[in-house]
Amino acid sequence: MLHRLREAMTDETGKLTGGPIECDETFIGGKIKNMHKSRLQDGRKYQGQGNKVVVMGMLERGGRVKAKVMADRKKQQIDPVMAENVEAGSHIITDEFPTYSFLSTPYDREVINHAMEYVNGHIHTNGIENFWSLLKRSLGGTYISVEPFHLDAYVSEQVFRYNNRKDADDFTRFATCMMGIQGKRLTYKALTHHRSLN
Repeated sequence: MLHRLREAMTDETGKLTGGPIECDETFIGGKIKNMHKSRLQDGRKYQGQGNKVVVMGMLERGGRVKAKVMADRKKQQIDPVMAENVEAGSHIITDEFPTYSFLSTPYDREVINHAMEYVNGHIHTNGIENFWSLLKRSLGGTYISVEPFHLDAYVSEQVFRYNNRKDADDFTRFATCMMGIQGKRLTYKALTHHRSLN
């Protein structure tokens, strides 16, 4: 039942536009300090290998957030996610990760170099970092353990919570969630089928 509610929370709103839009990725999975020595090297690669999964996020300041689970941080993965969720020509702010320089869709990009500073005037990614903090606290504190093939559903739930955070009451949020169930069906077979992240 909870997974059916998460299915209803799937974001179907239009692209983020204008800006500034903060774009960043995070890694979900076990902590490196808790890894067995035989898996330690894989865990340090930080590319979605080992027991880490990559989640890409785009946050419109003062507005909505969109997030998507990806197989890795390569251009082939980031390119379609950005094109699907952020309008071409929008003002984006990213960290120094080089892949954003080679995206097929043109954006007006500003970069914050985290090796030097975390804020430079309006150039920062603190909003999306805050969203990652909320997501990781819900996964680690509320759900304790989440299988990678279900992670997209939990990310959708957190996106829904964030995007509806300013609603006046719980009834409004509940009604919004129930409207999202129309035309969707989540079968037990689909729920238990281990989907690939690719």
